[in-house]
Amino acid sequence: MTQQGVRWTADQVLALAPDAPSRKAGSKLGVAGPWSEAGSSGEGMVWGLCKGSGSKPYQTVVDVADAAGPAYKCSCPSRKFPCKHALGLLLLWAGADGSVPDAQTLPDWAEQWAEGRRKRAQTKRETDAAGGAAADPEAARRRAERRAERVTAGASELEQRLADLLRGGLASAEQAGYGMWEETAARMVDAQAPGLAARVRELGSIPASGPDWPVRLLEECALLHLLDRGWLRRDLLPAGLAATVRSRIGLPSSADGRPTRDRWLVLAQYDTADSRLTTRRIWLYGTESGHTALLLSYGAAGRAPALSLPVGLALDAELTAYAGDGQLRADLGEQFAAPAPSPVRPKGAGVAEAATRYGDALGRDPWLESWPVTLSRVIPTPDEASGGWQLADSDDDLERPASERLAVPITPKAASGPGLWRLAALSGGAPVTVFGECGHRGFTPLTAWPEGPGEAVTLC
Repeated sequence: MTQQGVRWTADQVLALAPDAPSRKAGSKLGVAGPWSEAGSSGEGMVWGLCKGSGSKPYQTVVDVADAAGPAYKCSCPSRKFPCKHALGLLLLWAGADGSVPDAQTLPDWAEQWAEGRRKRAQTKRETDAAGGAAADPEAARRRAERRAERVTAGASELEQRLADLLRGGLASAEQAGYGMWEETAARMVDAQAPGLAARVRELGSIPASGPDWPVRLLEECALLHLLDRGWLRRDLLPAGLAATVRSRIGLPSSADGRPTRDRWLVLAQYDTADSRLTTRRIWLYGTESGHTALLLSYGAAGRAPALSLPVGLALDAELTAYAGDGQLRADLGEQFAAPAPSPVRPKGAGVAEAATRYGDALGRDPWLESWPVTLSRVIPTPDEASGGWQLADSDDDLERPASERLAVPITPKAASGPGLWRLAALSGGAPVTVFGECGHRGFTPLTAWPEGPGEAVTLC
């Protein structure tokens, strides 16, 4: 059960929006005018009727106490989750001005939805238990062997194609066009190696993409060759590195570590999408263990993933880690309470230590794009040399010698978005704490906190 009176902030609500238009539309509905018969319960249900363009108001209900993230139901025709009405209702509830009073009972339409969710959850638990008992380990082993054979054939073919490319010279990649890469990627899909297919498609976008494209193409070809060789000689690798190779190839895996219970602070949540899939990344920080973990959730193209956790809240839950060197991915297990506010912030580091952590992680996983880091006492400043922005160690940070006060560039994509200006406004020239991803292209800020007391500000 949630605690009466514990309500989210507006930033935490808006962080749930699937896109910028929904965030804008939801903000307009976060006032009392269009709402009637709104209420909330101690069990975490929030409901209300929102006047729309039709004769009947939209029935909107949200379960904010679901430990796996809020669940939504609205009678509007929108396919976005949450829709603008759900966002507006949560903003109204977060305002705590009496527009959404505490109530004892739900209206019938909201109670029917809540009861249906309870029944579906129970059915799923029973189905999962029955499916686990009926699994055939021998059949699974045979399927895995057949797939490994296909992947091996695909990796061998890819090795030959890379050798042909280097033998003919990188200039031939520009002349051949993207079709060559797409055909190779399709072959990797046929070989059931989606990780290889994705990397091949990335290679296809490099030729003629800038003055230094041959260098970048050679670097990516070398990493792809290393992944190929890792798969073909996986039996000789240490167990952790072999698991990492299987994951980078794209083979399915499951969390098999020992569950770790902690109060997990939600550091950041953001989506990336392509024509096939929407991927949601949720970064968590164990307030007691100090460990960082990554939850992944997926949705079909154009659909938001089901799992959603408000940034800045903490949940008492168990996480089970995946195998692999330096692997941070985990599965969310049993949740013992709904997400609730927490005063804890992640432990920070200076720029030099952040770079060291990323380098150590690369030693365990050479194909790593970035590594999660919290920078403490940094200031966003323009970088006159590059024309971009950077995060610089504070000059008054007495904990670090002047020789160790460095700066890390903010990635061009992050520097061109509205998150940079929210970060600059939060700082105002003073040090801030910033959580983000440190990679070879720079630092991507995701969440920030002011130096003194204050709520987390989402930047993505």
